[in-house]
Amino acid sequence: MQANAPIGVFDSGIGGLTVARALLDLLPEERLVYYGDTAHLPYGDKSEAAIRSYAHGIVAFLREQGCKAVVIACNTASAVAYDSLKSEFPDLPIYNVIDPVVEYVTLGDGEKAVGVIGTRTTIKSDIYRRKIKEIRRLIKVNSMATPLLAPMVEEGFLNNAVSEEVLKEYLWRKPMLKVDQLILGCTHYPLLIDQIRKVISRDIEIVDSAHVVAKKVAVHLESENLLNQKKASLKSAFFLSDYTPVFEANANRFFGEKVTWIERNIW
Repeated sequence: MQANAPIGVFDSGIGGLTVARALLDLLPEERLVYYGDTAHLPYGDKSEAAIRSYAHGIVAFLREQGCKAVVIACNTASAVAYDSLKSEFPDLPIYNVIDPVVEYVTLGDGEKAVGVIGTRTTIKSDIYRRKIKEIRRLIKVNSMATPLLAPMVEEGFLNNAVSEEVLKEYLWRKPMLKVDQLILGCTHYPLLIDQIRKVISRDIEIVDSAHVVAKKVAVHLESENLLNQKKASLKSAFFLSDYTPVFEANANRFFGEKVTWIERNIW
């Protein structure tokens, strides 16, 4: 792998841009190749076999683009496809968005309650609870599927009356009322973080996976001498499996700059 090669990032849609933004903020010399699988979003309602099929096709595409590493910027794909991707692409560093968060919330000692919100598939996999309990048995984990949130973000319902009522419906349920930390178990959810804080109205830590994952990727790439040492000469590239003007408008508004999206359906 060459240090000046790009980092691949993929998600079902806009959510993975939270990870992409965090990576570029932390590693401004790097170049990204982003793939948003908008033709198949949301992943959270798909079968595990379908998600693995999508993920393997995307990683093959990112490897063809010369990526030195790939970040699965999707909790659902991380939960059900990470192990099979590592097996199929053993020479390509692949990072998921779950393990760094688990490592973060299990630091220290003592008892506490951790809440996890995510898609149906992520919560059904029970991956956060299992991994947290493997490290710190005394941590109580309250998990809850919040399937309306990712589609709501994709449709641009951010920080308005609609998103507030949906968040209240979820976060005011009993399992979430007494947690000390809340894991945003979907990369779409950091786009709602300010409103989530407002709805919770308690002093708890909200764990934004995007920044936790970006730091982990940076540390690992440095240890492997894969960090780019000078500003990339080429711009980051952004691909979609299905282009829509609504997606582009929402994505560019979030990313804070004009992004040129290239439609590339790899199936």
